[in-house]
Amino acid sequence: MLRQLRPAIVMLLGLSVITGLVYPLAITGIAQTAFPWQANGSIIERDGRPVGSALIGQNFTTPPYFHPRPSATTEPDPKNPGKTVSVPYAANNSGGSNLAPTAKALVDRVRADAAALQAESPGTPIPGDLVTTSGSGLDPDISPEAAAFQIPRVAKARGIDEAALRELVAAHTVPRLLGVFGEPRVNVLELNMALDAMGK
Repeated sequence: MLRQLRPAIVMLLGLSVITGLVYPLAITGIAQTAFPWQANGSIIERDGRPVGSALIGQNFTTPPYFHPRPSATTEPDPKNPGKTVSVPYAANNSGGSNLAPTAKALVDRVRADAAALQAESPGTPIPGDLVTTSGSGLDPDISPEAAAFQIPRVAKARGIDEAALRELVAAHTVPRLLGVFGEPRVNVLELNMALDAMGK
């Protein structure tokens, strides 16, 4: 019996060491050497202190800041654990709303958001990503069109010339990868940090 068990035990221990220790350490070492910023969460710092991740959106809502796209993330209601409440950009619970396009809750929310945006900039077409959520609910980026839509509001709230804000948005617009893959995008946290750095 020992003759049959011995190879199985040796294989179990050997594979446990290889897959549970050697492989993870090797991959971690490669990641820390080749891509340290990405491997450590793409953390954005200001004055040596972390203020967020370039990969996870934050819920900017006040007029002097560019706003991200809506987030559908939720958390258990502290008052009633059987229910959930909206907690935008909850990184520990990413996901979409899973509401159908015809769901009343979704239609009502989009209509309310669109009405608020239309009041902000009457007559200006509303970019779709300012009223729709992403699949993860954590999208840190908006389209250049969504950023441009918000320029008049931010300029008015901060007393900044709109042309200066257009230049700032252009400077923080990331183009398509290799000119083909993906869409142009603007990281909201980085844009708002640059806005604060202007001192207005």
